[in-house]
Amino acid sequence: MKVITFASSLLALSLSAGTAVAKVSTQEAKQLGSRLTAVGAQQAANASGSIPAYTGGLAQDINGNPYSDIYASEKPLFVITHNNLAQYKNNLTPGQLAMFAKYPDTYKMPIYPTHRTVKFPASIQQKAKKNATTAVLLNDGNALGQYDETFPFAIPKSGVEVIWNHSSRFRGGSSQLNSAVLPVERNGTFMPIKIRANFTPPQYLLDGYNAKKDNNIMFYYTSETKSPARLTGNILLVHETIDQVEEPRKAWVYNAGQRRVRRAPQVAYDAPDTGSMRTTDQVDMFNGAPDRYNWKLVGKKEIYIPYNSYKMMDQDAKYSDMIGPGHINQDYTRYELHRVWHVEATLKEGSRHVYAKRDIYVDEDSWQIAVADHYDGRGQLWRVAEGHSMQFVNVDAPWYVALTNYDLQSGRYMAELNNEERDAFKFGSFKKRKEFTTSAIRRSGKR
Repeated sequence: MKVITFASSLLALSLSAGTAVAKVSTQEAKQLGSRLTAVGAQQAANASGSIPAYTGGLAQDINGNPYSDIYASEKPLFVITHNNLAQYKNNLTPGQLAMFAKYPDTYKMPIYPTHRTVKFPASIQQKAKKNATTAVLLNDGNALGQYDETFPFAIPKSGVEVIWNHSSRFRGGSSQLNSAVLPVERNGTFMPIKIRANFTPPQYLLDGYNAKKDNNIMFYYTSETKSPARLTGNILLVHETIDQVEEPRKAWVYNAGQRRVRRAPQVAYDAPDTGSMRTTDQVDMFNGAPDRYNWKLVGKKEIYIPYNSYKMMDQDAKYSDMIGPGHINQDYTRYELHRVWHVEATLKEGSRHVYAKRDIYVDEDSWQIAVADHYDGRGQLWRVAEGHSMQFVNVDAPWYVALTNYDLQSGRYMAELNNEERDAFKFGSFKKRKEFTTSAIRRSGKR
């Protein structure tokens, strides 16, 4: 694999007045694999032992059933409800607390023993360790240089570095995903929008990484709508750029009804996503350019976050079992106490976004955003998002198996689920670069 060096980053580093150097010293990097895990989490248990020491995560089983609930026999340690909320409020986010206030009679959080199951391939761990001493921020933190594929900042010094770790995290390589986006009304009714997506970082293309063509590409992506009928055959194509300020995300939409491909520059920032209850940059909890916000690294916290969410992949459950008025059926959820990085994003002066502030909580072991609280222009808490993840033992990677985004003001919400779908996660679905072209989506798009 070649190291990504966008825009001749060494030259850019020396010339750009706004560049922030982020790499750490070789001495500091020696913590990785000793006091810290290879990707930067604290190895040790917390003081009370409620968060155990990291012992290597789940062992890989390439032939195993990744959806098997390995903790099915475990019972909750306790369940947080509106009645006992005061005992646990120090380990909850403002958004989580607001959910109890909004739905005092139905909302709950079952808290289970903490298991640090995250594990990455040895090659990814080695790259994270190497990146720690080489990776740099470019263009005022809006681009990366001198990093190889993943986790550029295992020992972060700023909030934007934590966000870059989330955006560039390892997700099992090349994959195909089948999911359903469910916009849910106040009364619990919904109409699934079913989607088949293909996700391929350039390092996993069948025709290999091309230093010229892939130099500023983080990943290639397509999303084809399978239902309802009025949307069937519509396809979104994205070339996700690393520096989206210098070279904005390249996006195209194929409209099956018109049989036309058009550029889609609006697929970014706060443009409404499918179902219009989350913004485009809320997909995957956060994606895209970080340039509209100031990112403050508040520090580490211990909070209850969705974790080891194998119940959310119950193949016998229907979406109708998991969806209810106000929020998903919390009996399918699992929360554990974990250490997270707290990043506070505030809108830059002169920038525009529907969210004036975002509080983001990133799991230390996986670098995935677990919870995100979003505030409107009046400073009022507006939307609360949670990423329910699990460890895929067949590819040594954690990923979301459910996403929720609750609108506290309207009472509506959006859930993205996978458990009803056949081949929900298909890893090793390798593609050629030409399959991520406008010609390719024009050929494949049909009703």
